[in-house]
Amino acid sequence: MSVPVFEEFEPAADCGCPGCARQRRDLALGLPVRAGGHPAAHGARRALVLVTAAGVVLGGGGAGAATALTGPPGGAVDADPAVLQERAAVPSADAAGSAAASDDTPWPGPETPQGGRGPLHGAPGPGPDPAPDAVPTASQISTETLRKTTRAEIINRAKKWVSAQVPYSMEKYWSDGYRQDCSGYISMAWNLRSNEWTGSLDRFAVRIDRTELQPGDILLFHNPANPTRGSHVTIFGGWTDYTHTSYTAYEQTKPRTRKQATPMAYWENSDRYVAYRYKGVVSGGTGSGAEPTGATPFPGTGMFGPGADNSYVTQLGQLLVARGGKKYYSQGPGPRWGEADRRATQAFQLAQGWKGAEADGLPGPQTWRLLVTGGGKDIGGSSGSGAPGANATGFPGRGYFRPGQSNAYVEKLGKQLVKRGFGKHYLSGPGPRWTEADRRNVEAFQRAQGWRGAAADGYPGPETWRRLFR
Repeated sequence: MSVPVFEEFEPAADCGCPGCARQRRDLALGLPVRAGGHPAAHGARRALVLVTAAGVVLGGGGAGAATALTGPPGGAVDADPAVLQERAAVPSADAAGSAAASDDTPWPGPETPQGGRGPLHGAPGPGPDPAPDAVPTASQISTETLRKTTRAEIINRAKKWVSAQVPYSMEKYWSDGYRQDCSGYISMAWNLRSNEWTGSLDRFAVRIDRTELQPGDILLFHNPANPTRGSHVTIFGGWTDYTHTSYTAYEQTKPRTRKQATPMAYWENSDRYVAYRYKGVVSGGTGSGAEPTGATPFPGTGMFGPGADNSYVTQLGQLLVARGGKKYYSQGPGPRWGEADRRATQAFQLAQGWKGAEADGLPGPQTWRLLVTGGGKDIGGSSGSGAPGANATGFPGRGYFRPGQSNAYVEKLGKQLVKRGFGKHYLSGPGPRWTEADRRNVEAFQRAQGWRGAAADGYPGPETWRRLFR
């Protein structure tokens, strides 16, 4: 029998008909893995070729097998295909008063597949190059193996591409070896040893709440279900004002790298963006627009428990000893996790009134936050600096200074502001309930320190508190 001949055609980029749209989608799924295609799609394509060839040899049956392999029309080949770069045609926030601002709007053209994983181009970092088709798991990426960096360094690297106006490209690489698309930009800013993509960046980070965002963190939207509705990632550069409804975003998008005010979390798919913090970030100056902080971010649950051996276990033990847990340690604390660490952690959790799984002896984000900020109650029931009290001097934590909060710390803060000459916005008080007057007085104090942007948002952090009460 004769073999049918199929004619290849290139779908028009601006044609919206179902046939061209389907063809563009199939072309995206058919990309080789090294060019950003998904391994499952690549495997299914190879299997389809083999089955079709077998059908020709046997004189039939190939079509049915091919249909079974490819699945229903429009269905996803796998639950995690290569994703496409998100583009939203929304005017730039910097457009007012700038004739060239229209060049900074997100590119409204057809979507393009996201670049995949791969080594640095022409300038590989130390250590073995990653296998381009292999996606690391979170357990394979420990804090100990990552390059350490400060928030200031992350933002400064991000600014270099903004200054250089690096053109967007999935296929080209900048002089530093990183791919010129959104995930390559994050890989560069985080100083990773490889070019990552939106499907793997979360392995190098810990998930955080949006309220915890600090400069150098990212907002990531990874869409594994539909490669035609693209994923994107931006660097959080600081809040633009006290409402926390918009932020300064550093991002790589067509036509070039940009920095601009962006609605939280992005122009489209806002509710699907997830906040992440690089595992390798260490305390240090945060650069322009952020208040310094000495609190170590929670490194992740994988750093603790049986078999763990790292500096975070030592830090945890030292914090627990300082909060009344010395009796649980016959020696140490040290870097290797032991029963003493579990018992001391559990005692601290029970002191907070937690029960059951909340007091299992393994630190989570809340346990860690209370320990590094001096919050909560000490082991044995005495109040730590996080329990409201008029004589407390340590920074209690950011959560006490937010709309709707009413506690002794707010009143203590207000009285100190008045004492230091920053109480002009109080019409009465100060009192225990947080008000706009408190925020404006704190903002005035922060600006007097020379801080700007998100560093002077009117909400006290550890450094504001230290300078106010020193």
